[in-house]
Amino acid sequence: MSAAASSGKSGGWIDAFLEMMAVERAAARNTLTAYEKDLIDARLFLASRGDLDGASAEAVEAYFADLGARGLSPATAARRRSALRQFYRFVLGEGWRDDDPSRRVEAPKAGRPLPKVLSRDAILRLIAAATAKDGAQGLRLTCMIELLYASGLRISELLNLPLAALARDPAFLMVKGKGGKERLAPLNDAARAAVKAYLEARPQFLPKGVKDSPWLFPSRGKGGKLTGRRVSQLLEDAAIAAGIDRETVSPHVLRHAFATHLLEGGADLRVIQTLLGHADIATTQIYTHVAGDHLAQVVRTKHPLAKKG
Repeated sequence: MSAAASSGKSGGWIDAFLEMMAVERAAARNTLTAYEKDLIDARLFLASRGDLDGASAEAVEAYFADLGARGLSPATAARRRSALRQFYRFVLGEGWRDDDPSRRVEAPKAGRPLPKVLSRDAILRLIAAATAKDGAQGLRLTCMIELLYASGLRISELLNLPLAALARDPAFLMVKGKGGKERLAPLNDAARAAVKAYLEARPQFLPKGVKDSPWLFPSRGKGGKLTGRRVSQLLEDAAIAAGIDRETVSPHVLRHAFATHLLEGGADLRVIQTLLGHADIATTQIYTHVAGDHLAQVVRTKHPLAKKG
């Protein structure tokens, strides 16, 4: 840790934040280095404005205005904003401050990044790696991957699924998404078979002394159900076993793969919007860029006026 980061009260907060990122979120060394540099940059600017521990919302706003005045790229400014926002959320959660001075800061304008997508072959390898795990752990992981990929669920939607929603082998799930909006999510045969196999092993994941749980994915942890962080860890382990870069695998990437592979297969964009639960079609349209090469190939080979050869 650099001297600039570790001196004073704010320095101690930075140290604690970076330790949390390393231990709880398994952040890579390069990620931690980037966060430290970003927070040091913010601290140098805020040194005469209360430092990180005493900075006001106006001071934080001035810092981000300064980033723009320096001519930094939108991506760099967005990264530094993200680092500071995460830092202050951590500080607020620890009770070291009773406010978040970064909350009202507007995000720098940046182009929307294209989502990461796994190929169909990578999905199959990931499922195979999960299936290869012994016992109940393998059955549960296979079930989660199949549900995420078959229905395009958000991780929060997956972990909030009640047992009753799948107890009778349904062909569709009623999912409560963002804003409490409900939508139908389809289940294919592979997902239904994975659920059926997992349900037989599910009692092994119940907390001690508890006969049953309302959640499809119960846990012996404090919350009584599996957490998103734990699912991400399990997916990374499966990725390593499958020979896939673990940085490219996450619950959200499986949701992206669901949408992209549907589009590549000829699904209507409006249908994909409905299946994903997007309120705005503009959010869904990003998948036309991800699947652009495939769509161009379809036009070249299927359009009646396309040139042959």
